[in-house]
Amino acid sequence: MAPRTNKRLSARFTLKRSVVPILLVAAGYYAVFGGGSSVWDLLETRKNVVVERTRLEEARVKIDSLQVELQQLKQDPAIIEQIAREQYGMIREGEVLYRFTLTTAEGPPPLTR
Repeated sequence: MAPRTNKRLSARFTLKRSVVPILLVAAGYYAVFGGGSSVWDLLETRKNVVVERTRLEEARVKIDSLQVELQQLKQDPAIIEQIAREQYGMIREGEVLYRFTLTTAEGPPPLTR
């Protein structure tokens, strides 16, 4: 009976020696390439974090410049007047506004009556 037991143990040992490495390779493959949190997903997420940090810094700079502009608008009436004149074409009482139009290579547009 001893030889049979030895053969069984030998067969089990051989099975363990072949199955365990296959399972380890499969688990490693799954960790790197498969699943919802693979190595590729981790690398992609790290790249996205860098991009979002850049966008966040750009947004902070924009917010800072807008806050400076807001303070200037609150404190300096000359800036408000400049914006009113340039963007909205407003003039003071007694002033005359002249508007110049660009002409094409063919000449000025025809006068309409």
